[in-house]
Amino acid sequence: MAAEQRKLLEQLMGADQLIGTGAQGRNSQLSITDNKVCRSYIVGTCPHDLFTNTKQDLGPCPKVHSEGLKTEYDTATSSEKAKWGFEFDYLRDMQKYIDDCDRRIDTAQRRLEKTPDEIRQTNDLLKQIADLSNTINSGLQEVSILGETGSVALALSEMHKVRTSKHQKESLERDLKNLQDTSGPSGHQKLQVCDVCGAYLSRLDNDRRLADHFFGKMHMGYSDMRKNCKKLSIELKGRAPPVRHHEEDDNPYTSGGRPGAGRGPRYGGGGGGGGGYRRRGGGGRW
Repeated sequence: MAAEQRKLLEQLMGADQLIGTGAQGRNSQLSITDNKVCRSYIVGTCPHDLFTNTKQDLGPCPKVHSEGLKTEYDTATSSEKAKWGFEFDYLRDMQKYIDDCDRRIDTAQRRLEKTPDEIRQTNDLLKQIADLSNTINSGLQEVSILGETGSVALALSEMHKVRTSKHQKESLERDLKNLQDTSGPSGHQKLQVCDVCGAYLSRLDNDRRLADHFFGKMHMGYSDMRKNCKKLSIELKGRAPPVRHHEEDDNPYTSGGRPGAGRGPRYGGGGGGGGGYRRRGGGGRW
């Protein structure tokens, strides 16, 4: 209950004002490099702010969101920003949540996959349809040649064969559509997985429902995060993250973080994301 009340107050008053109501003396003295400050918020948008009141609500960020420090960062020189290296923290945090989302997408997609027998039936139908398409095309060419040479009777006979092949092809295409509509665990629901946010979509949804999804808070949040992550990864390509020797004891990379934390340069301090910085080779789904 206390966490919900605090979250409501943050939305109504703003994080800075809320800090001032209980911990002004301590938090007002935070410097921009303090590990208690949310570096994702400083650089861009904290992932915790993207999905409030959605199924992916991450709850309040455990770090401090300071408008004053965000302004300080925005007005800093390029050399100062490069020295701080907060972009690497921001990129790491976004990639963490994108990786989590991609895992959910893969899991959801596997649930909708066809059985081996359904795959075999689909491949057989596709092959038969392709063979009939070739037969139809060859038959039409033969009809054209026979017509040009004046062999009307033969041309009509060949045209009858073409029409028969077309009817067979149309019948197989209907069988294929029925198989695709009813196969897999999704069955009659005709579900598919959104490759941006991982939500289930129905092929039966009308334009209004689809628009509600694609312009919804969760989908837009992941869409923006993926675009920003891709853009930032390109900008940081070839740059090494800063070496930080004097982070505070609560650095998630030196205490209370992942197993083996504390080895090598200290680096971290973004929003609520844990784990060391890493860059996926494929860049995820965009």
